[in-house]
Amino acid sequence: MRKQYHFRSSPNGYFAWDVDRLIELSSDLPVRSLPLDRLAELDEDYWFAHESTPTCRHIAEHFQLMSEAALTYPIILCAEGRLMDGMHRATKALVLGMREIRCVQFEVTPKPDYVDVQPKDLPNTR
Repeated sequence: MRKQYHFRSSPNGYFAWDVDRLIELSSDLPVRSLPLDRLAELDEDYWFAHESTPTCRHIAEHFQLMSEAALTYPIILCAEGRLMDGMHRATKALVLGMREIRCVQFEVTPKPDYVDVQPKDLPNTR
């Protein structure tokens, strides 16, 4: 699987969390159901916020990842309820007509692995 990071804007670039670390840190959290209509990111510019214009090729790449996503793994939410990992699973659930998705949520959001970084400068990203 490709290396993945979760990004949020920072004063001089982005905060970035290594998704492998988020998965490890959240592995013992309780799993619950989340109504998809409570996942704000489904109505935001989530995948393309730090990329150039979304091309058909970019959309096709995300469609492929969404098609391959396993809904058996819960999505990961920060302490505030914002998505940190699992948008391909969430969009797959939406397309399948599901109303809920399994999730885990941190009580305290982990500190980012990188501060004020650009996505292109991270290890193993394209």
